[in-house]
Amino acid sequence: MAIAAILHPSSIITTSFNKTRFPSLPQKNFFFKFSVKASSTSLEYSPSSSSSATAPKLSTSTSTWQWKFKENAINVYFEELKNEGKGGEVQKAKEILMIPTISDVSTVEEWREVAKDIVGRDGSVNYKATIVDWPGLGFSDRPKLDYNADVMEKFFVDLLNSSDSPLSSSAGNDLAVFGGGHAATIAVRAVNKGLVKPSAIAAIAPTWAGPLPIVFGRDSTMESRYGFLRGTLRAPAVGWMMYNVLVSNEKSIQSQYKSHVYANPENVTPSIIESRYELTKRSGARYVPAAFLTGLLDPVKSRDEFVDLFAKLEGEIPVLVVSTKGAPKRSKAEMDALRGAKGVSKFVELPGALLPQEEYPIVVAEELYRFLQENFS
Repeated sequence: MAIAAILHPSSIITTSFNKTRFPSLPQKNFFFKFSVKASSTSLEYSPSSSSSATAPKLSTSTSTWQWKFKENAINVYFEELKNEGKGGEVQKAKEILMIPTISDVSTVEEWREVAKDIVGRDGSVNYKATIVDWPGLGFSDRPKLDYNADVMEKFFVDLLNSSDSPLSSSAGNDLAVFGGGHAATIAVRAVNKGLVKPSAIAAIAPTWAGPLPIVFGRDSTMESRYGFLRGTLRAPAVGWMMYNVLVSNEKSIQSQYKSHVYANPENVTPSIIESRYELTKRSGARYVPAAFLTGLLDPVKSRDEFVDLFAKLEGEIPVLVVSTKGAPKRSKAEMDALRGAKGVSKFVELPGALLPQEEYPIVVAEELYRFLQENFS
């Protein structure tokens, strides 16, 4: 309600800061065997659904990539999952990039179960998954940049095109991109501009409007209020105070998850809330959320522009759009605007709300795997 008071001081509304979209950590049980090599962490595990004698051997490594932006060198966190086959020998694999939904508590964790499922399958095609945290979010560095949609797009483009990036081993455009929320739309925008050329894109619960603009709109009065709020959140002392009161507290995060991030409130566990709360306490945690909440990370300004982004991909690359049955009304209306839209090769509706890849990872993985088999094999 405090945010509502700042934006609409003369009115009482039911939508507040608790309508921010946040991801969460899946609570699936599996066991890892840890081994540490050099400066990165490596994990090995086998899918619990297969016997140890026949299950493909999976390995996960974690590391950082230094993204150079203007005068900044930003350490970007990423994880890689590989299928080493039944004999333990690494097979040649097609690459998948998984990018998290942009939010206060955005993290690679939201994609881990989906990656494990797809990479762990013993099919005719072998896949390797790379999950990358956005700069300013997750476990990446969080410098005080002037974050906006162009900055995030620049990062995405450099990630795909740089010779030293985690994706440098992908051959030409032999890469599929999976993204959630704003991340999906930023990726589509970059493809539209011809800045990157992936082989396929899957947009999971895609969004284009930040939490406040989608509720309050973008007239000049509201834009002024967004600017005031953004500046306050970025301020040295008062910014941390406001951020801690309005965002960085477990009660607020729990409310967000139970009300609209997850479709089923019973799937929100104390460990999820604790994990996400810890992310909000990292140094520099408030800078990207200040931009996201107030619309600076929005890749387009209207539904028509949103639909047009996808339309321009008609005949260029296959595009899967995943809508969800339990998404908030406004967000679902934007997702469903892509149903039957030009440029969308396939549209499906799955269980979930704003983070189906984390709440229902097996269901989402099955749909994504089918999409890969149809278009990227």
